[in-house]
Amino acid sequence: MRRRPGIAGLQRDVQAREQYRSAGEEVRRATLQQMKEQLALFKSKLEEFAIKHKADIRRDPVFRAQFHTMCANIGVDPLASNKGMWNELLGFGDFYYELGVQILEACLASRPLNGGIMELGQLRAAVTRRRGSLADPISDDDIIRAIKKLKVLGSGIDILVIGKSTYVRSVPGEFNMDKNRVIELAQGRGYVSAGELTSRAGWTKQRAEGVLTDLLKEGLAMIDDGAPDGVRLYWFPALFQQQQQQQQQQQ
Repeated sequence: MRRRPGIAGLQRDVQAREQYRSAGEEVRRATLQQMKEQLALFKSKLEEFAIKHKADIRRDPVFRAQFHTMCANIGVDPLASNKGMWNELLGFGDFYYELGVQILEACLASRPLNGGIMELGQLRAAVTRRRGSLADPISDDDIIRAIKKLKVLGSGIDILVIGKSTYVRSVPGEFNMDKNRVIELAQGRGYVSAGELTSRAGWTKQRAEGVLTDLLKEGLAMIDDGAPDGVRLYWFPALFQQQQQQQQQQQ
């Protein structure tokens, strides 16, 4: 017959478990302290790096994007506040605030032409023209970071990834999967028809016409009834401008 452990045995088991728990807590505290010290060292080195390469960070958009990535890897957000060391050192707060204002101005100016949706590269080119030739160059990464700052303020501006392209939407409203699919199918030519949506997307005629009607109401699409075969086409100014820009780059 197997003997049950006595009171002394139970007490020893409790003491052993308590010792293990205490040792584990001590290891966790030591590991946490070591991580804090390493993080403080990383941040210190990051500040030294920023001071040394301040001019390159402000002047070179690619270098600036790499610096942001390096900051993110150790949990530092240079854009977290307009005050503090990073703003004083690099002027990031003012830089992205001014860039955000220029983005809103460019979106507002182009809205009558594109209905409030603009390809990211086109937006960057429009903002660059507004900034002038003497301003620091900017990249798509800068545009995206500035827009994320604007979203916190409830600006109504958003980033859309449709197919292989990235767009900036500056008008309120829901951009659902159906609308995304229409824009994706229209990429390359700048237009699409209801028949193409039924054949390529597998939609019913009612669904295709409903989505296209919504896009027309939002000012994102335009009707073209002048096609040789008589098929009604729906043009998207934002895509048409993107196509023209790509053709000019190829020439």
